[in-house]
Amino acid sequence: MSFYAKLNQVQTKLNAPKDAYNSFGKYKYRSAESILQAVKPLLAETGLVLTIADSIEVHGGRTYIKATATVTDGEHSIHCTALAREPHDKKGMDDSQITGAASSYARKYALCGLFAIDDNKDADATNTHGQESKGINMPDTVRALKEAQSLENLQAIFKEAWTAAAKEQRPQIKDTYDKRKADFEAAQETAS
Repeated sequence: MSFYAKLNQVQTKLNAPKDAYNSFGKYKYRSAESILQAVKPLLAETGLVLTIADSIEVHGGRTYIKATATVTDGEHSIHCTALAREPHDKKGMDDSQITGAASSYARKYALCGLFAIDDNKDADATNTHGQESKGINMPDTVRALKEAQSLENLQAIFKEAWTAAAKEQRPQIKDTYDKRKADFEAAQETAS
């Protein structure tokens, strides 16, 4: 079996559900650890090896963790990278915890890219069966959007919030999302 056929087999068979819950933001998510737990048996089955490495980059005066996930069969390899910005400070966390949190985000999204893990839900999962949403906790949602560690994290939070929000809450969610997305895009432009 070719390298790409093996990778395709892993991507096709991989099931990494959102098995963790953020009670603050009121959303489910998957962690890098849960992705690794799900993918390791498939890698062993196909003879592929996964490595993940972090590096630190500074763009526009802000510190980013760059995670690179690489899968190889010994001859061929493919990798995917993701960036997560360290906040200037995070209440209740020391510097090593802030770096570790950014590393976890970056690693998760590098793994999602490498193994083609998306956040699409099927129609039954998002069907409200005619029941309108009663809404979400807006202060918590706005805070979660503003504190997103990466563009991918921001998009995931936005998607969850948009689905759960009442119609009258959506303009504020969209406005907060657009502002935070502009921050990430500006940082990316200064990095170029």
